[in-house]
Amino acid sequence: MRCPICERGCILEPGKTGLCGRYTLEDGGVGECYPDRYLIASPISVETIPLLHFHPGAPFFQISTVGCNFDCPGCIATVTAREMRPDSPALRHIPPEAVVDMAVEQGCRGIAFLMNDPLASYFTFLEVARVAKARGLLVGCASNAYFTEASLQPFLELLDCINIGVKGISAERSRLCGGADPEVVLRNIRALVAAGVHVEVACMDRLDNRDDTRLLAATLAEISPDMVLQMMRFVPIEDADPALEPAIADTEAFARELRRTLPFTYVFNTPGTRGLDTVCPSCGAPIVSRDFYGPMGARLLTLAPGVSPESVRCAACGADAAMRGPAEPPVMREGAFQGGYPFTRALEIVESMCLAMGVDDRAEVVAVWEHLLAGRMLHQLHKDIQTIDGYMRLIREFGGVLGRGPAAEGLVEFMTEMIEPVREGAVKVAGRPRTFYAMGKPLFGLKGDRFENHLVGVAGGKSLNTTLDLDGRPGRSITAATLQQLNPEVIFISSFLSNNIEDFCRECRELGLDDVAAVRDGRVYTAPVPSSDFGAPKWVLGLRFIASKLHPERFHFDGEADAAAYHAHVFGRSFPLASINRSFAKPSRDWRFVKAGRREENARGENL
Repeated sequence: MRCPICERGCILEPGKTGLCGRYTLEDGGVGECYPDRYLIASPISVETIPLLHFHPGAPFFQISTVGCNFDCPGCIATVTAREMRPDSPALRHIPPEAVVDMAVEQGCRGIAFLMNDPLASYFTFLEVARVAKARGLLVGCASNAYFTEASLQPFLELLDCINIGVKGISAERSRLCGGADPEVVLRNIRALVAAGVHVEVACMDRLDNRDDTRLLAATLAEISPDMVLQMMRFVPIEDADPALEPAIADTEAFARELRRTLPFTYVFNTPGTRGLDTVCPSCGAPIVSRDFYGPMGARLLTLAPGVSPESVRCAACGADAAMRGPAEPPVMREGAFQGGYPFTRALEIVESMCLAMGVDDRAEVVAVWEHLLAGRMLHQLHKDIQTIDGYMRLIREFGGVLGRGPAAEGLVEFMTEMIEPVREGAVKVAGRPRTFYAMGKPLFGLKGDRFENHLVGVAGGKSLNTTLDLDGRPGRSITAATLQQLNPEVIFISSFLSNNIEDFCRECRELGLDDVAAVRDGRVYTAPVPSSDFGAPKWVLGLRFIASKLHPERFHFDGEADAAAYHAHVFGRSFPLASINRSFAKPSRDWRFVKAGRREENARGENL
């Protein structure tokens, strides 16, 4: 029979599953292979789902498992959607009643199934939703919404809110992820809106899909002119082409264009952007202020003066801001790697260490993830990756888990050889340049305890970030006056969620910061190798780059030669810079696991 859960309609046979690997035939009907098993169960803010116009600031309880009915190129959640096995001991068995008890005990207003698609855990989420509604909780999820009409039907009465990730409105775009008919998703959006469910739509902004996005915005406006469109600036990871990443200024300009069609269009994956703020569609006055809060996330900051939290409307002209529910002061602040997509970055960082030790079998990586999660080591991981000594300790620990002790020691020794010239030279520098570390835009500063600021100190600089209160994820926005007062001599831009130097400096001048020393003297930099100043062991390349820019009179490292030497030693081959995207884990978009892991190979059955 055909699986009735999603419109892919996989053929199910006894002992075999469809493409998502989560359903099989049981007693003549469809059964869920791994029910009531969770990788994540923790409180988050509603903006982490992300939802911006639904009970702003409210705490929700996130539940996430593994698996997905789609397979999107460059997926930001590949580690949970495809790489973590569904029978892993890292997943906890929690019955629906217990999930809801946990949400109530922690003061959450609702339950949210997100990160991997609930279509891969349909019956589990359905039962949790029923129990949650009976207990008076709100119910939400994030999904690609490739439901069949039958599978969507019960959720029309159970869902209060949903974030729908639209992969493309053309058949060609939809097929890239495994769908076939984009009208399925549009049909389901119409049904959800008609049923009174709060719907927000997310899409990727890549350089090759702008016309598709314009058509999507126009189509959504016909369904509801108040529809929220979340435009995720494309961050190329996994096998994604880095040439498709738009500049920050380019995405912001595109969002301004789309707001003429959908006034509530927002910009994500862009630290420091004001494109997350709600402004009045009638008079342009500010209504709600938000900040970047990790990949695919946002954080409620404040309501504009005069805006009532009970009914969010423009204080200047009274126009409705199309918010569902009251706004609350944000009481939920997720912990290290807790909630949303920063969790997937944590697993990627661990994976990067494994690959650098010669692992080419996904099953070995999963074993280390299981060690990490079973030992509840996420907090310790977050602490250790902020210092060189802590990072080396992690390499040795994970090397022991893998049974690759000599490989771990070899990696530590090689990295140490690249670090020591910096350490030795930094002792002899005459002065330490005042240094500010930004992510994305000029006013978004990284938290002082972040690894990038540690590297600045090791390389002979004075980190100004450590003097600021930047309690956010991974930092927060500051004022232009604060940056003016800091007057850094050198500014580094993160090489993960980065920006091009020309646009960065242009914005500094627009903000009146052209007399800041770093801007005036042309000392604004970003590492040429993406994601090389945090996360993966290739941060040794970022350290040497930072040292060369802080003290050009003493350090003369060749970044391209360093990258070639690193890749040759660690991976036994070179990678063209054009193939290196922003992944923490994979060294190049062309890198592949040699082995996928026997469990995964056997878990998948025939389809169609």
